[in-house]
Amino acid sequence: MIVIIWIVVVLVALGLYLRKRTSPISCSKLSTTFPDDKVVGMYETLNPVYIVKDVELIKKVTIKDFDHFVDRRSFVSEFDPDFGRGLINLKGEEWKEMRSTLSPAFTSSKIRLMVPFMVDIGEEMIKVLSKKIKDSETQYIDASAKDITTRYANDVIASCAFGLEVDSQSADSHFYVKAKELVKFDFTKALKVFFSRCLPSIADMLKLSLSSSETSSFFSNVVLSTIEEREKRNIIRHDMINILNEIKKGKLKHEKNSDVDSGAGFATVEESHIGKKLREREWSDKDLVAQAVLFLLAGFDTISTAMTFIIHELAVNPDVQEKLVQEIKEFDQKNDGQLDFKSIQSMKYMDMVVSEGMRLHPPAPFLDRKCVKDYNFGRVNKTATKDLIIRKGAAIGFPIYIFHRNPELFPNPEKFDPERFSDENKHNIKPFSYMPFGLGPRNCIGSRFALCEVKVMLYQLFRKIKVSPCEKTTIPLKLDKGFVMNIQNGAWVRLELRE
Repeated sequence: MIVIIWIVVVLVALGLYLRKRTSPISCSKLSTTFPDDKVVGMYETLNPVYIVKDVELIKKVTIKDFDHFVDRRSFVSEFDPDFGRGLINLKGEEWKEMRSTLSPAFTSSKIRLMVPFMVDIGEEMIKVLSKKIKDSETQYIDASAKDITTRYANDVIASCAFGLEVDSQSADSHFYVKAKELVKFDFTKALKVFFSRCLPSIADMLKLSLSSSETSSFFSNVVLSTIEEREKRNIIRHDMINILNEIKKGKLKHEKNSDVDSGAGFATVEESHIGKKLREREWSDKDLVAQAVLFLLAGFDTISTAMTFIIHELAVNPDVQEKLVQEIKEFDQKNDGQLDFKSIQSMKYMDMVVSEGMRLHPPAPFLDRKCVKDYNFGRVNKTATKDLIIRKGAAIGFPIYIFHRNPELFPNPEKFDPERFSDENKHNIKPFSYMPFGLGPRNCIGSRFALCEVKVMLYQLFRKIKVSPCEKTTIPLKLDKGFVMNIQNGAWVRLELRE
């Protein structure tokens, strides 16, 4: 009987957890309900979560007083074989050591060497799409932008992170099937995340793992067997596997001025002093596998989501699409059809389009931190008579989606307007109000890679293919319910070859 009661309690709590999760819709309601408060709160079971709505407080939490908010909340148990040792899940000094060791892997000089892999995958994508269009009686096809971008992102991650050449464009590769299994967020995974977030002691006791042992073994074997094979045959391929192997050997070093890169894009986040500080640490096989798997988690769904929304916006805003296509044609002629890292970094309008896409549709609409020592937020509204004291262990959340759609920060916020990020206008963007990759030392370590991947894909797609709305396109755009950013009824667009 007691067991049944506990099951009922857990299921009810899980239902409330999923309903209250920080989706764009729920965050919007919370923000409009308390418009004058700098901080609002809610509970996840018995755990308080403070939602920060003030730009100056965001600055304090992420940078000025970062020592109070070093950690993120765990989304998996530390015993999870895939994600437990991933950078995003580590805490305190261990996170600082890992971040410092990994940061040289994501400099522009390293990403430059991976662009040819992205280009090859993009060319295969265009070949498959072109054939489908030519074979169609109508000379166009209606397709899911999400399906196109997910397959592209999968093959990029397989190549750049795992050192595998797979083709998921025309059929489901084995890697694609396993990757989808890994990132799919179903009820079972929701239950495990619920325990890790709200009842971490139980999650650790049960040693919960998000993915099956078969899926875990697959990715572990890919990473470790590839490293072993390259060592035996003395193979060097400029990808993440090679970088992880260098890290394990202690050969990966920080480069002078590695982050001084004005062409990386407006949305790029710079590495902090923590990431640039030299730290020595021993790497286990679990550490190596966890970083590669985390790269897959971040790159497979998050980046494909960003590309999907941008493609949708370009489809329903043909004037913006045409202006982007003109820039692509100019660079194509200038470089004799060759696409490289330097060209991508030089495209101003491309960067404006991507920056605006990530403002209007941030792939991670909500970020959080965990308070590691008591902190005084001060008075959080005009009627407050006492300071708000945040206690150690409490969660702090940043509703990025709300900041990016605040009319006081971004006038006419619902409009897709790349001109916000032009040289003439971008100075109007208030510091710390734009954060598609987070802020401060705990920002997204892979922002350069992500932006480069998005731009390469858009360049290749729109150079050859015209994208427009079709009967199934959701206009105006509506989001699916939940905390994953997806377009209601699917991201359908029409594709036809350019003349």
